[in-house]
Amino acid sequence: MGYLLGGVKEAINLIISLDLEVLRIVWTSVKLSTISTIIASFLGIPVGILISKIDFKGKYLFNSILNTLLSLPTVVVGLIVYSLISHQGVLGEFNLLFTSQGIIIGQVILILPIVVALVRNAIHDIDDRMYETAIALGATGTQRFWLLISEAKYGIIGATIAAYGRVIGEVGVSMMLGGNIRRLTRTITTAIALETNKGRFSFALALGMILLSISFLVNFLIYYFQTGDKR
Repeated sequence: MGYLLGGVKEAINLIISLDLEVLRIVWTSVKLSTISTIIASFLGIPVGILISKIDFKGKYLFNSILNTLLSLPTVVVGLIVYSLISHQGVLGEFNLLFTSQGIIIGQVILILPIVVALVRNAIHDIDDRMYETAIALGATGTQRFWLLISEAKYGIIGATIAAYGRVIGEVGVSMMLGGNIRRLTRTITTAIALETNKGRFSFALALGMILLSISFLVNFLIYYFQTGDKR
């Protein structure tokens, strides 16, 4: 018990003192996760809207595959992307392995299905009569698109935040594609794994506390926007 309490005390001191190494690791995680979430949202929101409103052959199969990808393990994503960007892979010439760009590619692939699926569900919950009225009044495709975004804004924001929460806590993609390189690709989760193995319990615990705080904030925001229509 004394070991644990001592570790907690030292971890809190590291956070309060704004330890430079801790801040650098947190900044790397926040930066990469933010960029990945922005890219995944930019790609996933239009797709989620389209598959919700457009009927096409194979839609049921597409949705089934999409739902399966929601639980895709991070190490599987890391393995797939690794095979593509390694020196023997088809994208090996771009030297993306063990770089921030490589991590971002893997993280976007990881959370893109989350954005698409949650946006699809948010659009599906909109009253069809509103959309049909817009069509009857001669609204253009662009106008209908922004109308849907406006009506489902809380669900779309919630989808984006959920994707961020998923990616900030992942470890497989960052470890396999980033290599856990100090001051370059070391994220909160990969640093926790490394520092624990090195016996630096208090340092790992400090990072764990920060990650837990971020997760709490993310879940608070998700709940806030999920209940937005009811406030």
